Amino acid sequence: MKYAFITAHPGEYTVQGMCRALGVGRSGYYAWSARPLSSRAQANQVLVEKIREEHRASRQTYGSPRIHAALQRKGVVCGRHRIARLMRLHQLAGRKVHKRFPHTTQRNPQAIVASNRLNQDFSASAVDRKWVSDITYIDTTEGWLYLAVVLDLFSRQVVG
Repeated sequence: MKYAFITAHPGEYTVQGMCRALGVGRSGYYAWSARPLSSRAQANQVLVEKIREEHRASRQTYGSPRIHAALQRKGVVCGRHRIARLMRLHQLAGRKVHKRFPHTTQRNPQAIVASNRLNQDFSASAVDRKWVSDITYIDTTEGWLYLAVVLDLFSRQVVG
């Protein structure tokens, strides 16, 4: 950990000064920096790339359990806690997807409610005698779209 700190801050202080302040030997630091990565660290680097690939493919929504399942399906042998640890180390987290619901109106308790003139009688004797309407919301990538339709009950045709 101390050697990694020295490597991460090369221009701030001299290696000799940082080694003295951290209580480590310069020869130990140079031996550490020349040492090749362990097989476990190399395997972790390969695994992190696979994790990043799956995370990108899921539009950053998968957390460690789903990443683990996806890698298992692809034949990658690894533990779920190892994936969780590597995702934490590399700041990879699943984005929480919250369902959004539109709010069309805010109910006013003092408002007068319109009377029900149809009384559930949806049959009409002639054209343009009874019209009904409804509104629905359509969730798009650009935001909510509102669709309002007016129907003639006699012909069942869209009036507006």
